[in-house]
Amino acid sequence: MASSDQDLVPVLDKDGVRLTVDDAIATVTLTNPTKRNAQSPALWRALTEAGRQLPGTVRVVVLRAEGKSFSAGLDRQAFTPEGFDGEPSFVDLARGADAELDATIAEYQEAFTWWRRSDIVSVAAVQGHAIGAGFQLALACDLRVVADDVQFAMRETSLGLVPDLTGTHPLVGLVGYARALEICVTGRFVAAEEAVNTGLANLAVPAGQLDDAVRDFASAVLAAPRDAVIETKALLRGAQDRTYEEQRTAERQSQARRLRDLAGVGD
Repeated sequence: MASSDQDLVPVLDKDGVRLTVDDAIATVTLTNPTKRNAQSPALWRALTEAGRQLPGTVRVVVLRAEGKSFSAGLDRQAFTPEGFDGEPSFVDLARGADAELDATIAEYQEAFTWWRRSDIVSVAAVQGHAIGAGFQLALACDLRVVADDVQFAMRETSLGLVPDLTGTHPLVGLVGYARALEICVTGRFVAAEEAVNTGLANLAVPAGQLDDAVRDFASAVLAAPRDAVIETKALLRGAQDRTYEEQRTAERQSQARRLRDLAGVGD
């Protein structure tokens, strides 16, 4: 990250989301610190658009947030009868047809799915509160670097809802079923030390060092050949869904592709 996010001309800057691109590194920034980067359907659509606008040169996507909190979760306006201007309220959604409700939630989820694309490595830089939808957005990324003041919490169940923004799968994968269940049903805070110890975070650093630590992560990813990173990511992502023998086969096939590529031998 030779240039700061603020120094670059934004590719996208709307509804609390700014996307900038500096060669192989893209930065997605949540830009509403006065509301602790609370989330809304408009913000989710902007995040989805950011993913679609990534140039093919991008290898690393950094997700960060302005202010003291990464994201305090869903904007409380969503829980009012009126909801957001121009958006269906939760009450409206609940009264709609099953297919319409399912399609609306699926649209919201799109903002959280593209971060694990095989052709990029995504790194979330998380400080302060990451609650509910904020926690799930951090979980959407491949890697998480956290400030020592981080406070993760999954509050949906406490509100009579469930985490539905793609966070349950990575949470169970990272910390296991029992701890994931406990975190969700109690809604308690998970601080930096526990986040690292349980695998929720790759690294915890003092808040003032967060940007530098993420920059180091990005540089380390870029130091490896792109195709090798893509193949390795695909192997690891699929490992838990394969048997041991299936994973052995996948490794052989992946390595064969890499060897042929390095030797300049076509398929």
